Amino acid sequence: MKSSSSSSSLVFRAVTTLLIIIIPSSHGHGAYDPAKPCKRLVLYFHDILFHGGAEPFNATSATVANATKLGNSTNFGKLIVFDDPMTKDAHLLSTPVARAQGFYFYDMKSAFNAWFAYTLVFNSTEHQGTINVMGADTISSPTRDLSVVGGTGDFFMARGIATFRTDAALGDYYFRLEMDIKLYECY
Repeated sequence: MKSSSSSSSLVFRAVTTLLIIIIPSSHGHGAYDPAKPCKRLVLYFHDILFHGGAEPFNATSATVANATKLGNSTNFGKLIVFDDPMTKDAHLLSTPVARAQGFYFYDMKSAFNAWFAYTLVFNSTEHQGTINVMGADTISSPTRDLSVVGGTGDFFMARGIATFRTDAALGDYYFRLEMDIKLYECY
């Protein structure tokens, strides 16, 4: 009976040691270091809002729910869906490297603030797959961090930060965001 107990103890110690070795290395590159992401992309997000004008073919986004009267000119409650081109540079007419597909809505009554949820869809020779991004965009801040909460393909189960910086804005019709995407979990 004693040999059964000691062999069970030995198996338990072996499994515990193996888990201690395997688990930390199963999350990408081990310890998190904000200065060293495992993958980094800088892309430009171009949003052209349709306002019912004569050129709907240029629009990449549309309002699906109008603002309420609760916000003092902050568009509180307004919901926009988009299918925006993502480029490697700030030029709208550059070849897109991905599409940003999702929605944002204005969620603050006292100031401009939007909440985004979207997927970056890559389908090129350079990258295949998706990156999922969500979070608050405090528009008045010079830079804002949104969470990268997953991905597929080349970005399988990616996690990290997408830092927004407003690069250009033309009223309510067009804005361009620089997105500095830093992934800290890469498989």
